[in-house]
Amino acid sequence: MAYFASKTRYEQMKYNRCGNSGLLLPAVSLGLWHNFGGEGDYQSMKDILLRAFDLGIAHFDLANNYGPPPGSAESNMKNIMQSELASHRDELIISTKAGYLMWDGPYGEWGSRKYLLASLDQSLKRMGLEYVDIFYSHRPDPNTPMEETMMALHSAVQQGKALYVGISNYDAEQSNRAVDILESLGTPCLIHQPRYNMFDRWVEDGLLEVLEKRGVGCIPFSPLAQGLLTNRYLDGIPKGSRIDSESIFLGKDNLDPETMVKVRALNQHAEQRRQSLAQMALAWILEKKQITSVLIGASSVAQLEANVATVNNLKFTRDELASIENILV
Repeated sequence: MAYFASKTRYEQMKYNRCGNSGLLLPAVSLGLWHNFGGEGDYQSMKDILLRAFDLGIAHFDLANNYGPPPGSAESNMKNIMQSELASHRDELIISTKAGYLMWDGPYGEWGSRKYLLASLDQSLKRMGLEYVDIFYSHRPDPNTPMEETMMALHSAVQQGKALYVGISNYDAEQSNRAVDILESLGTPCLIHQPRYNMFDRWVEDGLLEVLEKRGVGCIPFSPLAQGLLTNRYLDGIPKGSRIDSESIFLGKDNLDPETMVKVRALNQHAEQRRQSLAQMALAWILEKKQITSVLIGASSVAQLEANVATVNNLKFTRDELASIENILV
């Protein structure tokens, strides 16, 4: 059956300006880190992507190594784009990244010009695109001059292969320097993608301040702490869950008694707000003025719809924020 996008897709989603740029991003964006690789169910991932677009999610975030196997999420994105979303390309923000291990040898990871531009060319071929909207340096490289890494991002824009550039996993000092270099080249840093959630708040130690001061947007990944900030583990470890499958990103040691006390207290607070724990955790991030969008994953359409509904209740009272802070201390 042919796909026809919902005519009301932009009516309920909230859109935020990305830093000082002219670009608006949906408050909730969809990341293809998990569940969209070659080992996943293709029909399910297609259903999720198309439903996301119908809900106003115009931003899909990828990286060269997303899978498994690496590269397969981008290949699946190509198939869905060509079969269902090609006519909507100009409505979409598609991002990809390079920085982590992608192929053998000394040029298969980190931040050299050689690796970044070769990786971008590969990503474009896998996705069947002429350009990506945002190209990221996925992590800082301690052994490559930052000037080289930033010049590679600048070259991607100059070559017409990316419209904007961003950085990911850079600390406050590194971010400030990266922004300086990119500004000197004439290619502003659009956005930063850090890990950020209620249990991992390192960005509050200077990074958010830098981004606000420099006019750079922020789109946190892992806003639900790989599922800890949901109701999934309130009563133990369900069969088939990420922890049950011994994921390298979330292990049984993450469910220590102290953490579970906090999770249950947060869940009670969310219920008082008439939200799920996941919705409250997303809203808590979006409440901060430096945040442009939150990057969610999804394993089902129902999960996607529930998390997108976060935009219907984003406001917190001072008392609510204080209560949450007391729980997190």
